[in-house]
Amino acid sequence: MSGVSGGRGTPGGPGSVRARLRGLASFGEHLPTFDTAAAPATPEALFLEWLEHAVAAGVLAPHAVTVSTSGPSGEVSGRVVILKDVTDQGWVFAGQATSPKGRDLDENPQAALTFFWPVVGRQVRVVGDVVRRPADEAAADFLARPPAARAAYLAGEQSAPMSPTDDLGEALVAAEHEAAAHPDDASPGWTLWSVRPRSVEFWQADHARAHVRLRYQPRPEGGGWTTDRLWP
Repeated sequence: MSGVSGGRGTPGGPGSVRARLRGLASFGEHLPTFDTAAAPATPEALFLEWLEHAVAAGVLAPHAVTVSTSGPSGEVSGRVVILKDVTDQGWVFAGQATSPKGRDLDENPQAALTFFWPVVGRQVRVVGDVVRRPADEAAADFLARPPAARAAYLAGEQSAPMSPTDDLGEALVAAEHEAAAHPDDASPGWTLWSVRPRSVEFWQADHARAHVRLRYQPRPEGGGWTTDRLWP
């Protein structure tokens, strides 16, 4: 059986991890073009265009986004979640208020969102301040989740260590029964957060390395966005 050598061989040699990584493809064979002059006036509109293009191109989970946060110590952490909504009020994601990301956002209400669609060679990066959405919106989102997803959330404290006696299967079954018995009860810990962008960047790969980057920033005086073409 062939495989990647775990550090064996000389650095950069044929059997090294470095050589293996350099040989991996980064993007799809046929990449779309990005005419920045024809970009919409708002980043939300361009994101929705790119999202639909990613769906048509067969990108799996194009609404999956890496959310990066940091707490009071400055330690940065990231995780992949599902984007819930995009409006002129912000980019919305959800989770448990007492989770690590929830605690980070309580201490430092800022976040970075990163979408990556390698099939079409595109990234979207959002950086901004984070606010909690109203509790009724969070409740409606929780109740819209599939029963299995609600049960998984109710089965235990997200990210908390499991003890040797904990049984995930039993906890899920119990949570499924609880969710079925109370189908209209939302979890008070389920939270929606909205990122209000200070910057939204769209990145289009090019096989010739002439990558195209376009950054939107809100006008300081309000009312619209400015755009800048950035060097690759």
